[in-house]
Amino acid sequence: MAATEVGCVHYVRSCLLKAPCCGKFYVCRLCHDDEENHQMDRFKVREVKCASCNTIQEAQQTCKECEVKFGEYYCDICHLFDKDKKQYHCQPCGICRIGPREKYFHCTKCNLCLATDLKDNHKCVENVSRQNCPVCMEDIHTSRIGAHVLSCGHLLHKTCFDDMCRTGLSHSAYRCPLCMHSALNMKQFWEQRDKEIAQTPMPKEYQDTTVKIICNDCQAHCTVSFHVLGMKCSTCGSYNTAQDGGLITPPAVDPRQPAPQPLEEETDTQNHD
Repeated sequence: MAATEVGCVHYVRSCLLKAPCCGKFYVCRLCHDDEENHQMDRFKVREVKCASCNTIQEAQQTCKECEVKFGEYYCDICHLFDKDKKQYHCQPCGICRIGPREKYFHCTKCNLCLATDLKDNHKCVENVSRQNCPVCMEDIHTSRIGAHVLSCGHLLHKTCFDDMCRTGLSHSAYRCPLCMHSALNMKQFWEQRDKEIAQTPMPKEYQDTTVKIICNDCQAHCTVSFHVLGMKCSTCGSYNTAQDGGLITPPAVDPRQPAPQPLEEETDTQNHD
């Protein structure tokens, strides 16, 4: 028999898992974890109960009693039952991923499945998916929410990245929370900032003031003109910079001190033998 349209808010399946930790039956591990004060180990599940005939049996794809299919997709490692979403089990990741498989590859250094268009086209960060999302501090590797890969190589939940961009009020909201590298292509934003600074001259007493900065995008250290709207990296043109020290003002000129007289050029009139 085909899989029936039952289950929970997380998965479509026709069975309940027997939690190896407490012996209770839940539709999925996430439902269990929401109700209990401990977590279910999906890999240790050994028994399931058919949602149609209530027969308790060894974990398998089809009920041995009424032959109802527990799920269009079944993984006997993760004990995952669900409707067909082109899932596949990634051995290096150790869990099932939503496919199709041919559109993803496993990056050994990042230790994560990534879209094929990122192959040889992303910055690797070792075991990056084993870190929690720096926005919500929740797990990324086993999350059912997709991950967004930033240009610096760090990961955020896709939903966290979208929220960060949607609520951002300045360029500081578009930075990686971990390394402060720009999370988007900021070229147009920097060009707009150039225009704003050109139209907003600093007061006369600050016009020759400089400051040392560190660029969060290219890591360059440089000395640039100070402006309240931002300090532009002289190496890469980014305004994603941090001030490194206090303001540097030019030495004051004593109006009572006469200006140095230029030296007269000596004419070489000496004859040479």
